[in-house]
Parts: sequence; structure tokens; C-alpha cells
Amino acid sequence: NKEEIIEATKTEVMSLLKKTIRPEFLNRIDETIMFLPLSEKEIRQIVTLQINGIRKMLADSGIELQMTDEAIDFIASVGYNPEFGARPVKRAIQKYLLNNLSKKLLAQEVDKNKPIVVSVEGEELRFTS
Repeated sequence: NKEEIIEATKTEVMSLLKKTIRPEFLNRIDETIMFLPLSEKEIRQIVTLQINGIRKMLADSGIELQMTDEAIDFIASVGYNPEFGARPVKRAIQKYLLNNLSKKLLAQEVDKNKPIVVSVEGEELRFTS
């Protein structure tokens, strides 16, 4: 069913291109690429990969970061927008995780010598050590 929708969409896009773009320009296009929207599962995988990179960066500074599954799901859900792909994920990680973690570390509200556990509390992330 998904394949049929993709094929129908591709046909419709090509038809619109032929109607709106002059043929001499259209003939110069080698390939038309259509991107499929990322699923929530794929977004969660991207969040996990990004968080692993952050963990490594923090580990180089002697800080251990632990994320609960709920925290990862939270970031994935606030960063999920099928229209924009993975871009909102980066913003969600910055806004909800990195900015708040930085503030907590600078205010010494979490002990960087102990593992920092990130969980969800209401509509935001909670940092404990």
C-alpha cells in the first residue's frame, strides 16, 4: 500500500513538473529524487545515535550521561515532524537536553562526578545525579 502511494505521488509530481517547467529545462534534469518521510521508529534511532555521540563527547570530559527510554522517546516525539525529517530532532536535543544540561552543570545542580540520569517529568527532562 505504501509503495502504491509513493508511485502515485511520483507520477503526480512528474506530471506537475511537465506542466510547470519548460521542456528544455526538464530535459537537462538527470534524475528526480523523492524522499520518503521518516517514521517515528527511524526518528527514535536517529535520536539514539545523536545521544550516543553526546555521551562520547561528555565522557571525554569525565561526565557520564544515562538516558532512560522515556527520555529518548520524549526527545523523539517532540522532534518528530514527517515534513522536515531529522532537522527538528537536532533542535529538540539542543533545546531539551543540551541547553538544560549545561545550565544544570554550570549551576552545580548536578554532580558531574556521578552519572547524570536523564528522565522525563511532565513535559520536560529531569536531570539527577
